[in-house]
Amino acid sequence: MRGRAWWVGMMAWVWVMLAQAQTTQQSSPVFSGEPMSMNFPKIEVRTALQLIADFSGVNMVVSDSVSGSLSLRLNQVPWDQVLHTVLQARGLGQEKSGGVLWIAPQTELAIREKTGLENRISLQTLEVLQTRAFALNYAKAQDLLAPLLNNQGAVGNTPAPRLLSARGSALVDVRTNQLFVTDVADKLTQVALLIERIDIPQQQVLIEARIVEASDSFASSLGVRLGRGDNNAPLVQLPALGLQGQNAATLGLTLFDAAKTLRLSVELSALEAEGLGRVVASPRLVTADQAKAVIEQGTELPYQVAAGNGATSIAFRKANLRLEVTPRITPEGSITMDLDVHKDSVGQSTPAGFAIDTKHVSTQVRVDDGGTVMIGGIYETSDSQNLAGVPGLRDLPGVGWLFGNRSSKRSKQELLIFLSPKMLSQRALAP
Repeated sequence: MRGRAWWVGMMAWVWVMLAQAQTTQQSSPVFSGEPMSMNFPKIEVRTALQLIADFSGVNMVVSDSVSGSLSLRLNQVPWDQVLHTVLQARGLGQEKSGGVLWIAPQTELAIREKTGLENRISLQTLEVLQTRAFALNYAKAQDLLAPLLNNQGAVGNTPAPRLLSARGSALVDVRTNQLFVTDVADKLTQVALLIERIDIPQQQVLIEARIVEASDSFASSLGVRLGRGDNNAPLVQLPALGLQGQNAATLGLTLFDAAKTLRLSVELSALEAEGLGRVVASPRLVTADQAKAVIEQGTELPYQVAAGNGATSIAFRKANLRLEVTPRITPEGSITMDLDVHKDSVGQSTPAGFAIDTKHVSTQVRVDDGGTVMIGGIYETSDSQNLAGVPGLRDLPGVGWLFGNRSSKRSKQELLIFLSPKMLSQRALAP
């Protein structure tokens, strides 16, 4: 549906641009004639027009309704600008037909144009209809029916008009992607021009994404166990805790008195654990200009859903990597992208099912062709420290460590997303 809407909007835009091209040119005149000078305290308008025609050499016909006089003092001004100034001063207009310039009041030209338009419309009702077949190579012929026959689609607040006349009709052969149009010759020419502008290959864009998720963790644990007597009865038992599935290393020491009647055993335990991890995902996809593309990979987790009659059913929730992008190629050759990136993973188990750890970035960026941009990063760090021991004794200076244990943990996680768009040549194949 998005692609169809884009085609309808594009065709409406082309039609409006064609209809406004002549008006735009007339509203912004460009003067390039030879410079001339005119200095008259009072001169008849018809005489001034005759002088301009003699100087420029143009063929000019002046309507009988042109009259009046004006004052002129122009020094080295292009003759076409002089003509434009005189016409504007007296409310006159010009109409060029071949090599002849027709000068008349603007109201008279408007009536003349209206009469000509009405005559052309009346002739269309009598003109013989013709049928022409248009074979489309890139656009879908089916998408052309809406602007040709209906008033669907719009450019801004301006509705797109019906391109064919009231007598015109069109039909599509989907199998051969051909459009058959029946209308007067003038309308067929306009349809041919429209198809020429629209039926072109769309530029392809290769988008490479690199999603880097790095983690760094460090943990340490230190503990002690004291025992006395022949049976090594424990005095303090606070050994180091295991980390990442590993047990702490121990170092033992036994002390005797001279008579060997008193024994004191000291056992130290310590463990350090360090973990480094890096997850790299590199999705890549090819899509057409202004066409949305989606690529995803991951896992679907089942969970139970209660039904209205008391029964349960199984539903699935996705935990995946998803890249959604809509590129637009700008006139200067850069690429603007609407991006939506999800990096989900399976989290801890809960009574209601598995939780999903979500990382999400949604943005719009503009990148040069072949360039790379980092669109987002999530940095997390956490530090924790646990202390345990015999109250009072663990705070003794110098020997307090014999009556307690301590553990600390530090972890860092970072997510970075890089994007590299590149325009492909028309003959390039998708990777």
